[in-house]
This record gives sequence, structure tokens and C-alpha cells, in this order.
Amino acid sequence: MKKAAFIIAFILSMFCVNAQEGLPEMHHEAVTDFINCFKNNDRETLAGLVIYPLKREYPLPAIKNKEEFLKRYDEVFDSKLVGMIKNSSLSKDWSAVGWRGIMLNNGDLWLDYDGTLIGVNYQSPAEVKRKTQLIASEKETLHSSIKKFSEPVCILLTPTYMIRIDEIEAGNYRYASWKVTSKISDKPDVVVYNGKVFPDGSGGNHHYVFKNGKYTYECGITLIGGEEGDMPAYLIVYKKDKEMLNQQADLVEP
Repeated sequence: MKKAAFIIAFILSMFCVNAQEGLPEMHHEAVTDFINCFKNNDRETLAGLVIYPLKREYPLPAIKNKEEFLKRYDEVFDSKLVGMIKNSSLSKDWSAVGWRGIMLNNGDLWLDYDGTLIGVNYQSPAEVKRKTQLIASEKETLHSSIKKFSEPVCILLTPTYMIRIDEIEAGNYRYASWKVTSKISDKPDVVVYNGKVFPDGSGGNHHYVFKNGKYTYECGITLIGGEEGDMPAYLIVYKKDKEMLNQQADLVEP
């Protein structure tokens, strides 16, 4: 799968390392052209520099195309972020991070080396407010047994199962699963608490592990580096040390 299609920038900033000090001169032109879109308020040109879908933090829906980008521009790029970009210094604020791309500050925004926009980690007050509203609305649709959580993480859909992962408190995750034909309002078939998240390298790929007696459930998210045609997630179920189930999964949009 294409690198840009599955970058979720806030996770990248959690795991990224080894950024070069300053921006190599060979990348100055691409980044300068990007900055000039904001200095000139050239939204049309900027919309053409985005790799879609532009992921937003769940449960905010991804921005799927140029029309949606222009419609939601002010929601994503508020005056603070625009000012941050317009006033940024190539030598102080932008860094090349190996094969991952170019980041602004500590990962507020990510560009590919050709100057295309591949991720926005910064979250405006408008997005925070909308996310809060979506979470509250989403909780109303859930079965009463799983309505309590701090942050929703993701929903995975395999050929046979629907899996929902929520953060109950900092660093403590919950796994809930249903048959794929079930509804999110149904009582889950399996609920496991005290899950942990583990980074897979420094590019943002990561997996969650949930232990329930002799069973272990592993849910992985592949942001970067998968093969063309691969799905962005997977589910593996172990009984003791024996693999019982291994299925690719899609990430469900809210």
C-alpha cells in the first residue's frame, strides 16, 4: 500500500526518531513552494498537493478528496497553524526524517520529499470540539457494557470479525469483538481489558496485545511499508503459543 495513504501523523510523532538537524538544501525548493501556498492563501494549489485520503484522528473522518479539503480547510488549518507554517524557518523548524519524509517542528505536519502533504498532526480547537461531539454521539450507539472509555482508538473489520479498540485510561486499552454480521450496538462476544500498545520500529507501525487466560489477541496497524494490495491492519489470535487465527483487516471510517 502507498506510504501516504495510511500515515496517521499523531502516531508518527509518538515514534519518530533520528531527524536531521535543519533541512538539507536539496529539499528547500519543495518546502518553500509549500510555505508559499499559505503566504499567498492559495488553497487551490495546496489542495492539489495533498495525498488523499488525509487521515484525521479517529473518530474524525478522513478528508477524501480536493473538494472535502477545501470545505474543511479552516477546520484543519486555523490561524495558529497557518502562522506556524508561514513563519517557519527552513534551517530551524523543518527536518528530514529519513525515508519517512519531512516534518515541521516535532511532527505538527509532514511532507513527502516532493513537497506533497502526507499528514497533519496538529489539531485545531475546532477539530477538538468536533471530535468531542462525535465521541459523545458514538457512545450513544454502543452497547451499555462498553460505553465507558477515555478515547476511541480504531475499529477493525476482518472477513469474520469486527473489533473495536478503546483507550480506557492512559496506556490501558480495551478489546471488544463481534461477528462481522453484528451491529456495534449489540453486546460484544469478547471483551478484554488491560491491553498494551507496542511500536513496530520508528515509522509509526504498531500493534496492540490483549491477554485473556490462555488466549492472546494481537491487533496490528500498518501505516508504512506494507505491500501493494495489503490491508492496513490485521488480527492474530493465539491459544497459548499456537496461532489459531490470522486475518487481514480494514480500518473502518466513522
